Amino acid sequence: MVKHINEREFEKEVLKEEGVVVVDFFATWCGPCKMLAPVLEEVQSEVENVKIVKIDVDQNPNISTEYRVTNIPTIKVFKDGQEVITKVGFLPKAQLINIIENNR
Repeated sequence: MVKHINEREFEKEVLKEEGVVVVDFFATWCGPCKMLAPVLEEVQSEVENVKIVKIDVDQNPNISTEYRVTNIPTIKVFKDGQEVITKVGFLPKAQLINIIENNR
């Protein structure tokens, strides 16, 4: 299950985590974000050794600003606490899995 986090948890859940962490910057009112949610759940259950978290940009504006999130959904992939790739917009499952595998 994809975990929802907030700004206070970001460092522990993303930056101090070993391995690959996928962060979905989203908003509850965003149509493409709603389409992406079940894809993220599927990927979380199917791909081993990857952590996926979601952070609501409306409730967590500081972290969104810090990571220059201007459009949503924005997917950022971190490896061992370092940001390695950013994708904006809806991503099909196969593309998301490919991004994860290419950044292990």
